Amino acid sequence: MCGIVGYIGKKQAAPILLNGLSSLEYRGYDSAGIAVRDGDGDISVTKAKGRLKALAEKIDNGKAVKGCCGIGHTRWATHGAPSETNAHPHTSNDCSVVAVHNGIIENYQELKDKLTHKGYTFYSQTDTEIAVNLIDYYYKKYKVGPIDAIAKTMVRVRGSYALAVMFKDYPGEIYVARKDSPMIIGVTDKEVYVASDVPAILNYTRTVYYIDNLEMGRLTPGKAEFYNLDGDIVDKTPVEITWDAKSAEKGGFEHFMMKEIHEQPKAVSDTFHAYLNGDTEKANSVLSVDLSKTGLTDEDMKNFSQIHIVACGSAYHVGVVAQYVIEDLVRIPVRVELASEFRYRNPILSKDELVIIVSQSGETADSLAALREAKKLGVKTLAIVNVIGSSIAREADYVMYTYAGPEISVATTKAYSTQLIASYMLALGLAKARNLLTDTIISEMLYEINDIPAKIQHILEDKERIQWFASKYSNVHDVFFIGRGIDYAICLEGSLKMKEISYIHSEAYAAGELKHGTISLIEDGTLVIGVLSQSELYEKTLSNLVEVKSRGAYLMGLALAGNYNIEDTANFTVFVPKTDEHFTASLAVIPLQLLGYYISVARGLDVDKPRNLAKSVTVE
Repeated sequence: MCGIVGYIGKKQAAPILLNGLSSLEYRGYDSAGIAVRDGDGDISVTKAKGRLKALAEKIDNGKAVKGCCGIGHTRWATHGAPSETNAHPHTSNDCSVVAVHNGIIENYQELKDKLTHKGYTFYSQTDTEIAVNLIDYYYKKYKVGPIDAIAKTMVRVRGSYALAVMFKDYPGEIYVARKDSPMIIGVTDKEVYVASDVPAILNYTRTVYYIDNLEMGRLTPGKAEFYNLDGDIVDKTPVEITWDAKSAEKGGFEHFMMKEIHEQPKAVSDTFHAYLNGDTEKANSVLSVDLSKTGLTDEDMKNFSQIHIVACGSAYHVGVVAQYVIEDLVRIPVRVELASEFRYRNPILSKDELVIIVSQSGETADSLAALREAKKLGVKTLAIVNVIGSSIAREADYVMYTYAGPEISVATTKAYSTQLIASYMLALGLAKARNLLTDTIISEMLYEINDIPAKIQHILEDKERIQWFASKYSNVHDVFFIGRGIDYAICLEGSLKMKEISYIHSEAYAAGELKHGTISLIEDGTLVIGVLSQSELYEKTLSNLVEVKSRGAYLMGLALAGNYNIEDTANFTVFVPKTDEHFTASLAVIPLQLLGYYISVARGLDVDKPRNLAKSVTVE
């Protein structure tokens, strides 16, 4: 939530800041602003309400703002409505300190009262303005340098933050600080870049530093120094980002979401092969799972008595699929928990259990808090994340990376699909370590996973049928998704895709629960989407479809190829290729992603930046 950029070097800063903010607009798009120091040392601040283009037009795409040192921000409103006044950057009362901020300061009212008594006044409704003036207060009261002033502020502030700060008295320098909100620093020989996320700096450098919690940094051209709260220097090793800049561009597609839907075959294949032993191109090669790079050992996997999967949003839906797969293949109890609930219900955990945290960004606030709660209780943690060096990846005991590459659209597609693949590989690795599946069966199942990318591609080649259906039903008011078992988990994700980008009310129900109240919502013309990929549950779900059709529902059926008798019941049917039924979520979700996308396009909505949402939820 919210995007931060910064630049120090020899080039004009404003165009670089705008370019970085453009790459981060998926993180916030209520307002935007930049602060740039000119050659005379003065700091000019320019802000605009609305999308980034409003700011770009205001400053002639950056050409109107001179200076080689600056910070910028694109906002997703928390404290204070979207407005030019509430937009970042914010300044202290005398404009000697300027800052941008991502996060939430929980004790802002207490701090505001303190500063008001000290004579400070406030022009905005934001918590960020309080932080800027608190830095200014300590800077002047104790006559200390920027690092000490920021450290004193960090001790007083409760909540989460990533801060980029400029001081009028320190030209050519940017100071940064972090607690629970993401921030990376990119470095070249003569320049330094600040960003909330990797895409903002891919055009300039792939050498980055990750700031740890409660750390600060002093940035000068070509150099980054890091400090702890005591002011001691912290040594850091830079990380090389393997993504290229083109992977964060649309590549000819109208929207990032459609590009990322089409990138799923490669992302799934890359994640699969990262944890595979054996040559899929060699006839009769016996395949096996290799989880060694995660840090998990066979001994670890033998001894886990229960697994807790903790996540938010689509990652939570991955957990629901994984619960069915792991319990069936590994015969170990699995609980799937919403991260926002997990930490507050005083969870009962044993030291022989495993907590799995699933997060695309590796910075999701609730998921990170859940991980820390588990570690506090002495329980082993495994992170399934997409971003190398992210907070969750660094703090977990074991890490299983997915290989989705940068995902820009707010609505996740390829990150979800790679998380599914990671959960399948983990399930097979656990089953092997516990001697529950033979090498032959595991190899056969791995060949099934190996075929998933080609089968996804096959589904994408027939997307025009879904586009036609979406255009026909883009004005519906309610959509219900029903299924059983893994199909119910698929419905959860399909429903989320529908509501988050098309703004149509949709719900997912376990089909067997319809008669316990929810069938009363069905009326003439209600669109009901039934997912039927599980053979043992096929007839039961089909019966549920017949029940809602008799009450006036219009039916879309989603089934595996070969189950053509569903066409006698459903008004519109989509078939996906057959696969091992443990893995059907990887195929069945694709038509539902496309359906949500095409309905959003038909309604004339902003697919990549749905209202009120941000890509990475780094605040509670």
